Amino acid sequence: MNTKKGFTVLEIIIVSCFATLLLIVFFIQKSNIDAMERDKQRKTAINAMYYALEESFYKEHGYYPEFISEDNIKVIDPALWTDPLGYNLGNPQGSYFYEAANCKEGKCKEYVLKAYLEKENTYAKYNRNS
Repeated sequence: MNTKKGFTVLEIIIVSCFATLLLIVFFIQKSNIDAMERDKQRKTAINAMYYALEESFYKEHGYYPEFISEDNIKVIDPALWTDPLGYNLGNPQGSYFYEAANCKEGKCKEYVLKAYLEKENTYAKYNRNS
């Protein structure tokens, strides 16, 4: 009897295709999970800025600033001013934006904080006080 040991070409092709399919699914899911994690970081940063504006700046001054940065909002971690892709708040390429409204001499009555997310709609926080 003539018996050969090993795999046939067809068996190797089928296993290779299956492994490739699994790798593609893995990397697509990993990409989605990474994007969701970046979105979570963006929401955390916007929430921190929001509470710093409301609970610290507004309570102390009675108005909102025309512009925000780590210079006038010192109560939050400086790393939160930079989005997950490395852009600071207000950079046109970044995902964080602060828009003040009803301003007079740098003192504003309203604002909106926004984060553009990858997997969800824009996340926005509006002033609590008017």
